[in-house]
Amino acid sequence: MTLVYLLLGLLLAGFLWLCYGTWRIGRLSTGAPIGPRPGIALLLVDLQTVFWEGGAYAEADKTRAAAAIEQEIAEAKARNRPIIAVRQEWSQPETKTLARLFMKGQALPGSPGTEIAAPFAGAAQHALVKRVQDGFETGALDPLLSELDVGALRIVGLDFNYCVLKTALAARQRGYDVTVVTAGTLAAGARATSEARLSGAGVRLA
Repeated sequence: MTLVYLLLGLLLAGFLWLCYGTWRIGRLSTGAPIGPRPGIALLLVDLQTVFWEGGAYAEADKTRAAAAIEQEIAEAKARNRPIIAVRQEWSQPETKTLARLFMKGQALPGSPGTEIAAPFAGAAQHALVKRVQDGFETGALDPLLSELDVGALRIVGLDFNYCVLKTALAARQRGYDVTVVTAGTLAAGARATSEARLSGAGVRLA
């Protein structure tokens, strides 16, 4: 009987550990409110090969999104605005386990496809790695935007309902003026709930 209880305890501990990982993936980070800043930056979210080429999005949708993203990149370059790419790597023990169990092991550090996808390779002057859906969570994006004197973000990338959503909301919590260029995003599911959440937080949907 003691062995049974021990096994049940281990199973419960493992379940709670994975629940913690799931919570950690989706939670929003907090940061100090920013002051007035004049700069605008283009933020490319998770435009990496494993997701772009992974088959979750229809080719027609990818073609339309790529055109919109390339237009945003061209405009940012023409206006001398910084372009920042954030890409996903599941690097924490609990999130790595979840990625192996439920995400086909995609975007693990050192795995194939973590690089920026070919259509957008070389577009960004700055590249950061994120660990969860919120691109601000590691603490690396805040000082970069401060150094660049950026107070407004235009966001493109994927997935609209997850990493784009959480990164945009985290930016708004810090006081950034945020615009999500919807034509330059992809979503594997319906967008209505995420659109309402973003609009309610003061994020512009262009």
